[in-house]
Amino acid sequence: MSEPDATPRIIRKQTGNFLEDFRPGQVFRHKGGKTITEGLFTTFTEFSMSTHPTCKNARYARAYGYEGLVCPPGLVMLVAFSQTVEDISENARANLEYIDMRFGAPVYIGDTIEVETKVLGLRLSSSRPNLGIVHVQSTARKNIGDPSEAIVATWQRKVQVYKGDPDAEVEGFDVPADEIECELWLPPYDPKAGLAELAHLSSPDSYFEDLEPGSRIEHSRGRTMTDEHIAMTAILDNTSQVHCNQFMVDLDPKQYVGGKLIIFGGIPFTLCLGLSCPDVSDNTLGDIVYTTGRHTAPLQAGDTVFAATEILDKRDHPDREDLGIVETRLFGHKFVREEGHTSEDAPEGWKKVQIFELDRRIAVKRRSHYT
Repeated sequence: MSEPDATPRIIRKQTGNFLEDFRPGQVFRHKGGKTITEGLFTTFTEFSMSTHPTCKNARYARAYGYEGLVCPPGLVMLVAFSQTVEDISENARANLEYIDMRFGAPVYIGDTIEVETKVLGLRLSSSRPNLGIVHVQSTARKNIGDPSEAIVATWQRKVQVYKGDPDAEVEGFDVPADEIECELWLPPYDPKAGLAELAHLSSPDSYFEDLEPGSRIEHSRGRTMTDEHIAMTAILDNTSQVHCNQFMVDLDPKQYVGGKLIIFGGIPFTLCLGLSCPDVSDNTLGDIVYTTGRHTAPLQAGDTVFAATEILDKRDHPDREDLGIVETRLFGHKFVREEGHTSEDAPEGWKKVQIFELDRRIAVKRRSHYT
């Protein structure tokens, strides 16, 4: 213990893991967990501009067989993903890819989500010796130890992580992913439930019959991001410094994209889902899987997010005559000023820049059964 007048002992804490810290098959049981409060639910559901009635209207949700308002998949992803940040991507440059993100049990206000992650792989960058790509598999459960305990989501992701010691020797590796059972829970269909009386509460033109393969829907709404993203990222307990520490970026701006804070990737992810909701998913009973997704350009304060959806394929649901399965590709984009630029997809003097892409499989109601 130091004497009262002695110079205090300085301890400079370092949080998170660097590239050289990851080991094959390493398992992280992440700190904290997160209970879905009404405030958290409302803040992010409204911000995302989701229009889905099961997250807006408790009467509607209960009529369909849910316990109450249902967390949209984007919110489940935000809460679960953020818990992995301190251990996996606190010292990352960028999140590169989402893989096989599947959803299971519904999440309600009052449920508590906890997450664990297994390290699957590591690959060194061929062009930047201070960086490498870490591949992980995460699984989120709700209400552990309770009769309602269930897996709510599982996914893999690849993230670009810095070395802590530029001279550290790092060897690549690959281990197989675990087989995680995670199947979307669907409320049973009851033809006598009178659900047609609620049809006016969802979009009239986003049923299975309306979504035609080969079409691209340009969603009409956009949302401009301000520095609100810093507070929203903090609410989620996401501690990655590239989202909130401008001083760190200013000390070495060339190391960080654009020399500005990068908005947490989960925010444009869930925002694109919300912007597309009235045209594509207002009449879904759930998102089954996101087979692959990636951020293709950074989003920063001042940018405005827009979205579009391509309908790739559709087919009968194997177990439900009231539903169909639709394969889609969701895009997010922004416009950047570029003097003299001319193109068919942007106003004069602006350039359209894609920021996000997600292959998405959804379970969609048939108009024939629900109206």
